[in-house]
Amino acid sequence: MSNGKVYLIGAGPGDPGLITVRGLELLHDCDVVVYDHLIPDELIITLPGKTEKIYVGKRASDHTLPQDEINSLLVKLARQGKTVARLKGSDPLIFGRGGEEARVLRENNISFEIVPGVTAGIATTAYSGIPCTDRDLASAVVFVTGHKAREKDSSSVAWDCIARARNITIIIYMGVAEIDNIVSNLIAGGMSARIPSAVIERGTFPTQRTYTAPLEEMPEVVRAKNIRPPAIFVVGEVVNLQKYLSWYEDRPLFGKRIMVTRPSDQAREMYKSLRDLGAEVLPYPTITTESSESEEGWQDFNKIVGYRKWIIFTSENGVRYFYRQMVSRLGDIRILGGFKIAAVGFGTARALGEISLKPDFIPSRATTESLAEEIIDKYDFQNIPVARVRGNLGDDRVERILTEAGAEVLPLQTYRTFYPGWPEGFKEKLIEYPPDIITFTSGSTVEGLCRLLDPDELDELLKGKVVVSIGPSTSDVIRSHGIEVTLEAVEHSVPGIIREILQYYNK
Repeated sequence: MSNGKVYLIGAGPGDPGLITVRGLELLHDCDVVVYDHLIPDELIITLPGKTEKIYVGKRASDHTLPQDEINSLLVKLARQGKTVARLKGSDPLIFGRGGEEARVLRENNISFEIVPGVTAGIATTAYSGIPCTDRDLASAVVFVTGHKAREKDSSSVAWDCIARARNITIIIYMGVAEIDNIVSNLIAGGMSARIPSAVIERGTFPTQRTYTAPLEEMPEVVRAKNIRPPAIFVVGEVVNLQKYLSWYEDRPLFGKRIMVTRPSDQAREMYKSLRDLGAEVLPYPTITTESSESEEGWQDFNKIVGYRKWIIFTSENGVRYFYRQMVSRLGDIRILGGFKIAAVGFGTARALGEISLKPDFIPSRATTESLAEEIIDKYDFQNIPVARVRGNLGDDRVERILTEAGAEVLPLQTYRTFYPGWPEGFKEKLIEYPPDIITFTSGSTVEGLCRLLDPDELDELLKGKVVVSIGPSTSDVIRSHGIEVTLEAVEHSVPGIIREILQYYNK
């Protein structure tokens, strides 16, 4: 077997939109992804299901896997003939260990490629409104590591030389624990104690925090504001421009952390909409779906084509999987010309609209029971064939009520819902940085969360949180678990959920 190839890819410092086009293409074409702690969750959760995911996360003083073992893992995977994406925070070569990993690969005759990323020092300053250089204020920029600043024999940073430089911007990585020593070294080396400085915590995340102060006051700011890694320090006159160039924090949901439990393959539009409004998206799908074709169901469906009949959709998934299978089997959407169409709510109706179908009936309340009861009050179903599109977890109330009304109901199971696990490292991040808002887009997403967390973890996660439901059926399931519903979307759809959140925070 010939060796595979390893791609050392920079993911950027937090915003999933900052990965390069090249990096994203390779990520979705690889066999396995080996990823760190600070990788944007969205990049991992939206990977194809077939992609193997291996977490080797590192935090300060806490390495899930030592670097030597990471190096050996990359060699092992490549020797198995796999295409490997080694996904690293920010840029692989700037204060990362991508160079070490590349050397080990070369020593073992493994082909590799380095895909640059947007480094934290450039991205976080830009997102805070601090330029690295300025024609009048800074003609040079230096990136330094603050790690081991107290150990002068171990630190390779020439703080005294940096302190004497003029018209320069200093960007310091990994310096939270060492900020007292860094400031002391710079001032002792001749830098003004009153030069402007800034600290940017979780830069490019929508929970980014930026504080400015004269250099000598920065250690106290770090303690008073409880600054935690990841954080970048900036020293130089360019910090004074922040009050003019700040832009990222001026959005309606900035600083809000929103947990999305919707399946990731359906949630990309929701992720993007929330990010555009300034929220930090926590992509934690609690269910997933896959095609589940019923031969018998499709044979029965073929028999009623050409007659006066109904087709009933009670979920967006039903629309999606039905359409794919119908086109694959029957080849032409015009086959639906003789059907009347019912949708359980606005979200399902919206999904139908995306394939150029308009429902003839939507109930006043978005539940399967309301749909069945209201539709038989309005239409005669005696001896009328009804295709009921469903998944494996749907209840049978539609079938029972329509059958009692004289309809010939043909269940057509087009998909299967099941409960996935989260990638390694995700639960720990959820506990470390919990959400402000938890959204549920179906009853099964509620059931999934209750399976993924034990009762104590669930209680802790829900404590003081805003819980948002897509509609009445979902709210009933939420309450059945003893969870209070804070908001219920008036329009039972993802845009309806987002509108409720916006109105809640802009009262």
